[in-house]
Amino acid sequence: MIRKPTPEELIRHFQNDAFARFTGCEIIEAGEGWAKVRMGIDRHHLNGVGLVHGGAVYMAADLAGAVAANSHGHVAVTLSATATYMKPGQGGSILATAREVSRSRKIGVYAVDVIDEASGETIASFQQTAFVTEKDLSHFGQR
Repeated sequence: MIRKPTPEELIRHFQNDAFARFTGCEIIEAGEGWAKVRMGIDRHHLNGVGLVHGGAVYMAADLAGAVAANSHGHVAVTLSATATYMKPGQGGSILATAREVSRSRKIGVYAVDVIDEASGETIASFQQTAFVTEKDLSHFGQR
């Protein structure tokens, strides 16, 4: 039987995500079916016109969705993700908040909103669909 990780275990597990660390993403809260990720914005997160790059916004949303999808203890991987960018991020930091919309034995659906923390405005909205495996999350990512 697969045990659900505690919020602390879940955060610790996803600290092994090397790309998320490289981009500056930090999981600030997590629980069953939800997560919050902050990304501090530096010069290397900006696009050619000085706004937060869509790929940086996507990274924060993807990590929040992944943490929420894996929060039940089963390894879950993204099948698809749709992004709608509404406003440009201006810098400072962004916050991605994921929540579980639906979950079955094999499929989970997650809504992720990304806000610009300075303005408090929503800059993007994502929908992620994850495939839920039978694999135990606690057996992966230990380094």
